[in-house]
Amino acid sequence: MTNPPNPGAFRPPAPAVPGPRARTTTRYLRYGAGKVGGAAVSLFAVLVTGFFLFRLIPGDPVKTMTGGRPVSAEQMAAYREEFGLDLPLWRQFTEYCGKALTGDLGTSYQFHAPVTDKIAEALPNTLLLTGTAFVLFTLLGIVLGTRSAWRHGGLGDRLNTGLALTLYSVPSFWLGLLLIIVFSVGIGPVPGLFPTGGMESGGEEGFAQVLDVAHHLVLPVVTLVAVEYGQTLLVARSALLDEMGGDYLTTARAKGLRDDQVRRRHAVPNALLPTVTLVFVNLGRTVAGVILVETVFSWPGLGGLFYQGLSVPDLPLVQGLFLFFAGTVIVMNTLADLVYPLLDPRVGR
Repeated sequence: MTNPPNPGAFRPPAPAVPGPRARTTTRYLRYGAGKVGGAAVSLFAVLVTGFFLFRLIPGDPVKTMTGGRPVSAEQMAAYREEFGLDLPLWRQFTEYCGKALTGDLGTSYQFHAPVTDKIAEALPNTLLLTGTAFVLFTLLGIVLGTRSAWRHGGLGDRLNTGLALTLYSVPSFWLGLLLIIVFSVGIGPVPGLFPTGGMESGGEEGFAQVLDVAHHLVLPVVTLVAVEYGQTLLVARSALLDEMGGDYLTTARAKGLRDDQVRRRHAVPNALLPTVTLVFVNLGRTVAGVILVETVFSWPGLGGLFYQGLSVPDLPLVQGLFLFFAGTVIVMNTLADLVYPLLDPRVGR
């Protein structure tokens, strides 16, 4: 005789509960989607702002392009029709937005070439300048900032902090002009050692050309490093000072580690989290803020191109460069927001 079935033995399986890793991944995806969505909104706001902002610049692009030559009304009308300046403002705006979303930033008035081609042509020169300066001022700021914090209150800390604050408040164009006067033109017993501007002298090939470009690169790089390293130093110093009271440092010293080992192995890695965020932000800000330095030193990069566009005004060129500069800052800020939760899981919860 068989026993009757036990109702309690047949229970539906419990729903699967996501594990900690799945929940963390879901939170990060929601966090990342919010940051990317915010960046997209910011880019569209930049697109709108750039279109209307540069139309407030006084001057007629068509009259500037004719160079003061006598031009008939029919020719002026033909120029305006060619560049779309005869269309209503709302029509110009909608066409500009539609083309920009496909990567078409228009055609430069003065160069008669696509704006994207002009940006691609000048971008390597800007990256050479900003990349060199970025690596130098980041390393200099982190090294000096951590050393100042580890020996805070001493003479070296006071000198480093005071110099960083002073240089950080100096306008880059003023410092660049000062360096040109002292080290390019020469003053008193100091001879002119470096070129006053440009990227190369011309006529050089091979390794001699590399040395020539490096020679022209010195003063603009020194200008950017002097102005920018102070912020990295102050952030790195402040972050390490916050970590220096941690119990884990006391434990490390109790294990017999030397003071230098405690700083390098334990304190500095934890203090670098805010600095990592600043590195991304500085990278975008340096690319966007190089306009004045490139203009002062006649460096053939995006900054010099932007200055040329403003003098016309070359509306497609300045709009495209404005979008590129602002977009670089927005993208770098978004990358910093996305990387930080990977370094510190507490962010984004």
